[in-house]
Amino acid sequence: MSKVLVISTSLRAKSNSDILTEKLIEGAKASGHDVEYIGLKGKNIGFCIGCLACQNTQKCVIKDDAAEIAEKVKNADTLVFATPIYYYEMSGQMKTLLDRLNPLYPSDYKFRNVYMLSVAAEDEEFVPKKAESGLQGWIDCFEKAQFSGSLFCGGIGDMGEASGKTEELNEAFEFGKALK
Repeated sequence: MSKVLVISTSLRAKSNSDILTEKLIEGAKASGHDVEYIGLKGKNIGFCIGCLACQNTQKCVIKDDAAEIAEKVKNADTLVFATPIYYYEMSGQMKTLLDRLNPLYPSDYKFRNVYMLSVAAEDEEFVPKKAESGLQGWIDCFEKAQFSGSLFCGGIGDMGEASGKTEELNEAFEFGKALK
């Protein structure tokens, strides 16, 4: 099976997206995937400065936690980004990380399938679309990769509320089982 890297971009401890991510991971492991989890909480990830030195060196000039994460992204077969939806977009931490993965463009990256799990207090169908579009834009820069699916769990706003949402927990488990 695949080597799956799950990146949680919430900075809250015991966040709703983390609760659902745990179920996704259980599902992925139940399907035989080798799963690694990275949480951005506590990580030092600075903003991309746009120098483009990484396009020649495949390394960022900024020395922080993004370099280690980029190496793990490069070597994973499947990526899952978990994010809370803020103002109808991905978390700022997720966007910052995507920008800092710029050194991967000229590299021989392994990932082919990219997924998103998103959570929001609002539950309308349109809520995750801008976040999904933003991730799709990043994926479009990697010709061998594709946006392979997303799971949106809406109507979950209170801290820790996801732990009592049986339907959404089951959906996250099944989503994890179905990862390629």
